[in-house]
Amino acid sequence: MALLVTGANVQRSEPLQKFLNESGVAFELFSVTGEPRLSDVTNGVRLGREHGCELVMAIGGGSVLDASKAIAALITNDGELSDYLEVIGSGKPLTKAPLPFIAIPTTAGTGTEATRNAVLASPQHRVKVSLRSPLMLPKVALIDPDLTAELPQHLTASTGMDALTQLIEPYTCNRSNPMTDALCVDGMRLVARSLQRAFDNGNDMEARQDMSLAALYSGIALANAGLGAVHGFAAPIGGMFPAPHGSVCAALLPNVMKMNIHALRLRAPNSPILGRYDEIARILTGRQQADADAGADWVQGLARQLGIPPLRIYGVTPEDFPALIEKAARASSMKANPIELKADELMQILQASW
Repeated sequence: MALLVTGANVQRSEPLQKFLNESGVAFELFSVTGEPRLSDVTNGVRLGREHGCELVMAIGGGSVLDASKAIAALITNDGELSDYLEVIGSGKPLTKAPLPFIAIPTTAGTGTEATRNAVLASPQHRVKVSLRSPLMLPKVALIDPDLTAELPQHLTASTGMDALTQLIEPYTCNRSNPMTDALCVDGMRLVARSLQRAFDNGNDMEARQDMSLAALYSGIALANAGLGAVHGFAAPIGGMFPAPHGSVCAALLPNVMKMNIHALRLRAPNSPILGRYDEIARILTGRQQADADAGADWVQGLARQLGIPPLRIYGVTPEDFPALIEKAARASSMKANPIELKADELMQILQASW
């Protein structure tokens, strides 16, 4: 018996359901709507145990895949979900291997099909937290660009910008390494040539293939290097407001890039990361003389072309900035930022993204 986890539109999984039926694989359906919450995991675990599920399959976006990873882990491990959560829980390590988990992404952005953690929202605490373990890496990830062909433009935009963020941050973070560097460089080239194309024409399958590959690269990169201030902010914003993760990252990315470049020039002018920002600019613009500022400007222009909304649209107000800064400063992603940003610099990022 398999637990088949889908998004809100269960009909999108019908070809997979048909295949499972024809193959003699019994399954129970479970749907996750919106950003994954702790309650989604608890309900999925209960359903999986009740039906004696021995396999978890997920077809959907990053939210569906994250919830499913956590469900697969908790079905086999004793205790409550809170026992294993970071920040708001006990942070205990998983002791038993999760159920085998097959990830089938239908968006090109989060790369969660290649990571070892699940990001979950706790509305009660107004935070997003991670369930994390090396045991949680999916057994199989099936990447099929055809599954992304029907994505609406706003999801193509937000998930694609999420992938770009997860390629730029590992490349510039303080934990970068040669393996992830190679993936990030190639992934940024793919995004530069194909995100706008996929947005303009969802049936451009060459562009869709590029973006699916870039998203996969981004997941591998973040899992094996680190992230930065964009994701340091994205977690508390996503926990406090009904804001899609990809859209938040897209609103923040150009402003974080500009502030990192400014802070590095001011306090670490000999940092090799400045050269990396120059390289990002050359990759994204296609101009060999482009400098770091041109790269940040290119990202800002792309976000504008894709219709990325500002943070205020999700209910964020300037009065929320101090709390967001306090939470972001403690986030694990912020610790990998190429330079420690001061409180006033973090404030300027929020103001520019608002």
